[in-house]
Amino acid sequence: MDAQTPHPFAKFVAILGRGKTKQRHLTQDESREAMEMILRGDVLPEQLGAFLMLLRLKEEAPEEIAGFAEATKHLYDLPQDIPHVDLDWSSYAGKRIQLPYFILSVMALVNAGYKVTMHGTEGHTPGRVYTRGIIKMLGLPEAANLHEAADQIRSTGFSYIPLEVLSPRLRELIELRPIFGLRSPVHTFSRMLNPLNAETMMQGIFHRGFMDIHAGAAKLMGQPRMAVFRGEGGEIERRPNKPTPVWSLLGDGEPIEETWPQMLENGHQPPDENMDVSQLVEIWQGKSDDTYALTSVTGTLAITLRTIGKAADMASAEAMATELWNSRDKGFLPRA
Repeated sequence: MDAQTPHPFAKFVAILGRGKTKQRHLTQDESREAMEMILRGDVLPEQLGAFLMLLRLKEEAPEEIAGFAEATKHLYDLPQDIPHVDLDWSSYAGKRIQLPYFILSVMALVNAGYKVTMHGTEGHTPGRVYTRGIIKMLGLPEAANLHEAADQIRSTGFSYIPLEVLSPRLRELIELRPIFGLRSPVHTFSRMLNPLNAETMMQGIFHRGFMDIHAGAAKLMGQPRMAVFRGEGGEIERRPNKPTPVWSLLGDGEPIEETWPQMLENGHQPPDENMDVSQLVEIWQGKSDDTYALTSVTGTLAITLRTIGKAADMASAEAMATELWNSRDKGFLPRA
């Protein structure tokens, strides 16, 4: 390529950066093509930085998120016989103010017989507690590839899949956050990867303005069921001291919005200064009666059960969540 010939990726940067009157979002097909080039390494560093930050400035459209996720999923090395998975649970934010109580919600679901994949990454933002460390602490299975993940689902009902297993390139890109000083679209669409094609996808975000984007992208990708809400710290964790608006796909094809009520009268929960992860084991074993923690666990379970389709309304979901939690096997966790 000579100096006068445009680089093949330049057209995507131009679409996003032509100015207020000519710029536009990428179509789903354009987004898929652009991400395929990024994942193959067919872009220059200058182009990559410009592309990601122009998207960040505009805020991603559902078509862009769907196309990026589809391009990534196209490169998966999947087993021929994929087991049935009930629930896909992404975890990319990390926790810094409260412990990751949502992990106990997930374990209660697995203990009740649901098949769950989790995927995520860690370390991109200092001072946070990440899911992968908790998974290791509890002795839960982590997959080195998607074939192993499928085997773990069959044998235990659970698998944690690190982002670098899904895409080493995306792991590299998500670690650019300290360089940009901002999150990039990788933080958004990585949550949508659903590696083993679970019927239900749960999404947690930090900025409430992204709920319609996630719901719209899920619809474009043909995701049967999903829920997205502003969770504590950006994870999939209901904040019991605040009302929780949730955007959902419940199997009928159109997103709906429901607001789940505040569960605790006190609207303020002080930060956990210790962040002692061993408290998660204490809660599971019934040795702690921390009201905020227990309400967060059952509240998160309720939204999940409603999304899966086990509860017809919020009230029945809340009752079912409490019953599921109370009936858990307190000796279920391998290292608890």
